[in-house]
Amino acid sequence: MTQRIRVLLLGTLTFAGAVAASPLYAQDGNKCDIPKSVVDNLQSKLASVVTQANGGIFNNLPTPGSPNRMWSAVVDRKGQLCSVIVTGDAWPGSRAIAIAKAGTANDFSNDVLALSTANLYPLIQPGGSLYGLNNSNPFNPEFLDQDKNALGKVAGGIITFGGGVALYSNGKVIGGLGLSGDTACADHVIAYRMRTAAGLNETPVAGQDNISYAPGAHPHCLGAGIDVVP
Repeated sequence: MTQRIRVLLLGTLTFAGAVAASPLYAQDGNKCDIPKSVVDNLQSKLASVVTQANGGIFNNLPTPGSPNRMWSAVVDRKGQLCSVIVTGDAWPGSRAIAIAKAGTANDFSNDVLALSTANLYPLIQPGGSLYGLNNSNPFNPEFLDQDKNALGKVAGGIITFGGGVALYSNGKVIGGLGLSGDTACADHVIAYRMRTAAGLNETPVAGQDNISYAPGAHPHCLGAGIDVVP
């Protein structure tokens, strides 16, 4: 049976097939600056991408539907939360991580340099040029409560391991996408593939923010990983 993906839109629980007419997420004066059709299209890619061979822990378990445990979050260029969806029995703690990954990739990418959260990993290690970055832009604990409507607001948070990529359209950053629910490596693969499938991968240099397992870069993760994200 195909798993349904729960989508949090405008503070209401609905399903991934539903598309509202409004071009913006808006409620109580809060809104997302990415057109709703673009966000919906991007988030709709999770259902198919999550079933691919993405590596990770759950992809290798014998339980049917094992890979389908993932949070996906989208923020706009201002860092405002546009959408959060979840598929399967994903770790509750991964919701905040997904939001923070989306924000981090957006916050530290621009029209000349795309940086994924995976790219930041070696830079924040002791002695690295960005050591201490994780102490900036803390996550607002108010939004740890899953019943709190954070849509249209900036939740913040800095995550510096795989799973977050900036969203590009016409060479410009329009926001960020964050995935969490498996290893950091698998999260990156899923985010990267979702962005590509949605056509929001026009980074300044093709493949610029892909994960690297070269010495001193992002470490390999537990479970079966894949080195190249097509």
